[in-house]
Amino acid sequence: MANIHGLHSVGDSIIKFLHSTYPDTDDGMPSCQFQLISSGELAEEPGDDTRLTLYIYRVTYNEHLRNSTMARINNQRGIPLSLDLHFMISIWSDSPVAEHTVCAWVMQQLHNHPILDVSSLTEDGGWQADEVIQIIPAELSNEDLMRIWDALAPNYRLSISYIARSVRIEPEALVESQPVVATRFNYSEKALEEVNDA
Repeated sequence: MANIHGLHSVGDSIIKFLHSTYPDTDDGMPSCQFQLISSGELAEEPGDDTRLTLYIYRVTYNEHLRNSTMARINNQRGIPLSLDLHFMISIWSDSPVAEHTVCAWVMQQLHNHPILDVSSLTEDGGWQADEVIQIIPAELSNEDLMRIWDALAPNYRLSISYIARSVRIEPEALVESQPVVATRFNYSEKALEEVNDA
């Protein structure tokens, strides 16, 4: 399980993995920059350099684990929050050769390496040794894709969508005992007499 920095850690880990495995320009690959961006940064027009960006546009509950009935351990820990991260990788370039080459390369990399384990995840996420994140290709309809770009202002760029599944966020420790709500009843002598008479 991860801490609350787990979402950022996944995106940052993917970008660092792609950057570290990107071939040298001597191998015929275009020079490329790698960047994890926010919604505000996606709305900004890029420079002239070829750039690959990763943008997390949606976070959903994992459909298989959202109704988990995992028992709490000694009432000290709750059920982990299991999330799927929907992200989009976009290639920004004025060169069709660079755009298409980088797109094919990143798809090949995530096809060949669809698993992120603790050795590939950044430490700020607080990941456990057995943690594994799966990177799964996702199909966005043309309507959904256009909605994303229309809402963000820049012109459409060649993009690929994926899902990172599943990111488990560690629950906070529960208090040892829940607060007790009680009502105090006071009995007067008159009330006791009425009970005895009955």
